Amino acid sequence: MRYIIIGAGAIGATIGGRLAEAGAEAVLVARGAHAEALTADGLRLTTADGARVHRIPVVTGPAELGELRPDDVLLLTVKTQDAIAALDAWGDAEVAGGGTAAQRLPVLCAQNGVESERLALRRFARVYGVCVWLPATFLEPGAVSALCTPLTGILHIGLAAGGADARARRIAADLEKSGFEAPVVEDVMRWKYAKLLGNLGNAIQATTGPEPDPAKAALLLRAQREGRAALEAAGIAYASDAEQAAARDGKVDQPPGVRGGSSWQSLRRGTGTIEADYLNGEISLLGRLHGIPTPVNDTLRHAANIFAREGLPPGAMSITDVTSLADEAAARA
Repeated sequence: MRYIIIGAGAIGATIGGRLAEAGAEAVLVARGAHAEALTADGLRLTTADGARVHRIPVVTGPAELGELRPDDVLLLTVKTQDAIAALDAWGDAEVAGGGTAAQRLPVLCAQNGVESERLALRRFARVYGVCVWLPATFLEPGAVSALCTPLTGILHIGLAAGGADARARRIAADLEKSGFEAPVVEDVMRWKYAKLLGNLGNAIQATTGPEPDPAKAALLLRAQREGRAALEAAGIAYASDAEQAAARDGKVDQPPGVRGGSSWQSLRRGTGTIEADYLNGEISLLGRLHGIPTPVNDTLRHAANIFAREGLPPGAMSITDVTSLADEAAARA
């Protein structure tokens, strides 16, 4: 199988680089200065094993790759706000022997949140969810670091609509040769909803900075209480904290130091967009559908979007101010 990594940022480049290291065929899809750096100088990937440069084919879109192969696997790793454009571009690409990628090829949604699977299922016949536990950093063109040890990451895989199949197991085998654990599960979305609860703190990191703080932890707990209430009202199952700990503890340990997550990195790179609509906004959506107040998540989504839209630097707001805004929203709810 050839892996086409659609969105060679922190997650995509790490997976693509590790696959290439293990002898799998990979293509990186990137744009702008990052694509130029990857093409000119290769991917500079730093893991717990050290820094390496990988010379992997780079394209900016399907036209540059030409006709796709029947054994291609599309790995979608763009942020969810960019998913529709990516799915539309690649879904219409022609496959050798007839048909389009959307008709014939598998697409794996390896992203935070739970919306990309729904977007993909509207377009693609073969959609898989991937619950990504892979702390990685992408701040400058051409360079990505993923420092966890002994594994680079854990990637639960399964059919987005439920169940698993032989293709998922073949993909998992390739990933497990590449420094990942890749459990094939029947209920991948249950794992992704659990991960969503953890990602509700991304907006807190983005707006107030990644440094640990009891007030930040307290606000995250409030956001997560809203999240659990919304998921339970909607009848949506999610993996327990104990299950997640059993799956990860001792396998993906990070070295000491403070690191910003994916939303913080988006602000740091000045992308102009952020994924809060599909993290905190997912809880807001479920809350509105099922009558659950979500003032903390509403506040975090709104604040993160202002930061992205206005180009504010990450960490420019105090946790006291964010908490005050959440308190005001709660009083109005």
